[in-house]
Amino acid sequence: MKSIIFFDLDGTISDPKIGITKAVQYALQSFGIHISNTNDLCKFIGPPLWNSFKDFYGFDETKTKKAVEKYREYYTVKGIYENILYDGMDAMLKKLKAQSKTLIVATSKPTITAQRVLEYFNLQQYFTFVSGSELNGERSDKKEIIQYAIEKNSIKNLSDCIMVGDRKHDIIGANGARIDSIGVLYGYGNFDELTEAGAKYIVKDITELSKLLCEY
Repeated sequence: MKSIIFFDLDGTISDPKIGITKAVQYALQSFGIHISNTNDLCKFIGPPLWNSFKDFYGFDETKTKKAVEKYREYYTVKGIYENILYDGMDAMLKKLKAQSKTLIVATSKPTITAQRVLEYFNLQQYFTFVSGSELNGERSDKKEIIQYAIEKNSIKNLSDCIMVGDRKHDIIGANGARIDSIGVLYGYGNFDELTEAGAKYIVKDITELSKLLCEY
């Protein structure tokens, strides 16, 4: 029985596509990089933001710092609300909470930003802890984020835990922290990505996810 469930945020609890891609588009424009189709920026959903500017555009530390600052100019004011809660998520979380499951958010987003997203959707009532990154980019690796939550919540039995996420970073992080994982296909990863990362389970939608978590 898994009594402690870690949830990724973007692409797992809610669909942040519009807000994140527009914020990245806004940031890149400040460097003279103009992306007309925001679908090309969906690759930014999931990985740590600081890494993405380096990995996808070859930015050095200085340019990355400026890019993140420009991203937040847009995201913290507007992008954070250009976000859609996945159908059935609220009901599933309510059901899990009623079963006395401990629910924890484990996200590469800054903790303060993740808390604002939960408050916007009125989901903070379901979660006992939010483990995210620091604003300066520290503790953005998913393994570190999960381990931080484990430490802060004094979790001793890792077999009680499972991580739910839509990208390989969630699965790799869970494996690194020595807990089981569930990959979801309704987000921004795909079957091959999640399988290759080593997900113990893969579900296609929230109905399957709810059934697995409630019976597991």
